[in-house]
Amino acid sequence: MSTTTAPKGGPAMKQTERIEAPMGGPGRGPMGGGMVGQKAMTFGPSAKRLVRRMAPERNRAYAVIALAVASVFLLAYGPRLLGHATDLIFGAFLAQQPVDFAAVRTTLLEVVAVYAAGSVLAWGQGYLLNDVVQSTVRRMRSDVEDKVNALPLEYFDKQPRGELMSRVTNDIDNISQTLQQTMSQLMTSLLTVVAVLAMMLWISPLLALIALVSVPVSMWVTSRIMKRSQGQFIAQWRRTGRLNAQIEESFSGHALVTVFGRRAEVERTFAEENEELYQASFKAQFVSGLIMPVMMFIGNLNYVVVAVVGGLRVAHGTLTLGEVQAFIQYSRQFMQPLTQVASMMNLLQSGVASAERVFELLDADEQVPDSTDVFPPAGRGEVRFEHVSFSYDPAEPLIEDLSLVASPGQTVAIVGPTGAGKTTLVNLVMRFYELDGGRITIDGTDITAMPRAALRGRIGMVLQDTWLFKGTIRDNIRYGRPDATEEEVLEAARATFVDRFVHSLPDGYDTLVDEDGDNLSAGERQLLTIARAFLADPALLILDEATSSVDTRTELLLQHAMAALRTDRTSFVIAHRLSTIRDADLILVMEDGRIVEQGNHDSLLASDGAYARLYQSQFAAAVA
Repeated sequence: MSTTTAPKGGPAMKQTERIEAPMGGPGRGPMGGGMVGQKAMTFGPSAKRLVRRMAPERNRAYAVIALAVASVFLLAYGPRLLGHATDLIFGAFLAQQPVDFAAVRTTLLEVVAVYAAGSVLAWGQGYLLNDVVQSTVRRMRSDVEDKVNALPLEYFDKQPRGELMSRVTNDIDNISQTLQQTMSQLMTSLLTVVAVLAMMLWISPLLALIALVSVPVSMWVTSRIMKRSQGQFIAQWRRTGRLNAQIEESFSGHALVTVFGRRAEVERTFAEENEELYQASFKAQFVSGLIMPVMMFIGNLNYVVVAVVGGLRVAHGTLTLGEVQAFIQYSRQFMQPLTQVASMMNLLQSGVASAERVFELLDADEQVPDSTDVFPPAGRGEVRFEHVSFSYDPAEPLIEDLSLVASPGQTVAIVGPTGAGKTTLVNLVMRFYELDGGRITIDGTDITAMPRAALRGRIGMVLQDTWLFKGTIRDNIRYGRPDATEEEVLEAARATFVDRFVHSLPDGYDTLVDEDGDNLSAGERQLLTIARAFLADPALLILDEATSSVDTRTELLLQHAMAALRTDRTSFVIAHRLSTIRDADLILVMEDGRIVEQGNHDSLLASDGAYARLYQSQFAAAVA
């Protein structure tokens, strides 16, 4: 099983020697611009796409609509019954006859029953809609997780980690809150408009026409304000992502910030990003907040006109007082949902802005799919590079026409200056990146013809940058082979000298490792990752500066353990300290993506070339 020391879906590679990868270009960090693809989409298509994601819940959605229709109909019918009760009382008063209180009581009981039934149906609608929304958001989170695991490593090289986390967490949470708070109210409001309009037309077409005049006015005002505010909501969530990226970067590097005295600069950058977020949020909320007072003003004007015209109609005897009373109630009910919809626009625009950012992630190009599901049988571990070409940027070739053979059981050391392409070479073996030309084979099988799981399941990888998860020391060792027995875990720990320091811990192998392993020293964390690789027992081993974080005495002990670990398996060892690879079967010296020398330690020293210069410079530095 692969013992890659990066979390699932994350870049499993050394971050300190990747000048070949576009780490510091535009869009890389909070100082370097936003994420790729920040062009704002339009509100309508994104909203429709968000609604379409509820399709798997269509049966429950239909039930929600049915309950909403029944609830709104009953609640809309209530004022008509109240108007009838008013006519019973007022009619008796005008006719100077006793009020038929039995009829009034019956009518009022009908009103109570209608409102009670409508409320129960509304509760059922809200319950089902909550289930629909949460199921949709849960599925969206799963889709995002699957997408992250399907993205190529180069995608993560171009994205600030905090910005990506903001999309996966903050934006999806905002979508959930938006759908939860607006879907039920939006549906009920629109249905109420239809039901109330039907009742108003039933009572008085003339008054209904007057009330309808406010609709196009309201829609025009709302659309004008929405166009101005939508861009501000996009900016708000973009700024949120950038601020998260800046915070994540400064917090994860807090020690370095303190050591180099850059706290003031970090605080200044935070203040600038925070101010940008404040400005974007203020503008978004202020502009969208104009909708509500404008709608209330239009609604009040409509109420006044309806009351005046209705009073005149009663005076002329064309309408009863109860009908005008009911119509005024309907007029209020007619404008109220329109006002509610308008007041929800800021939430809707905020949610759709977040949805756009999540959709950008879901629409990102995925890695090349596996060409087969067939797992080739395990071989002896021969690795061949045949005329391999690769570049991160097509305009800047890195590796061109490289060929080499690593024989089964051979230890191949790769040395060279920073940025020469050493880590890139082993990343290509792991198929973290796709080749531009040529091919790489393992035991005669092209790695592109193997499922990635099968390929990486044969490879153990230990990086200079350790990765440990929150759990016990035992669990971290067993990560590369979950089915390992207790004795096998202990054997791996003893072989890699983890057992030496574990016994000094209060809970031994049950000691909980903090997030990022902060309660262990750098050397102890490195030992744990080496024990993890030892336990996995892979056919092909990649060691990328695996002993760089341990002290000199421990490193000497580890050399013996690493020698045992490399026995009978092909190993690639990336090293800067040449003393650690003196016994390698083959040493490759790389410069600018090319192999400029190869041989064993003695032959390369005798040739007095690039390797000899590197070795002598290190020896001179050690003597000095």
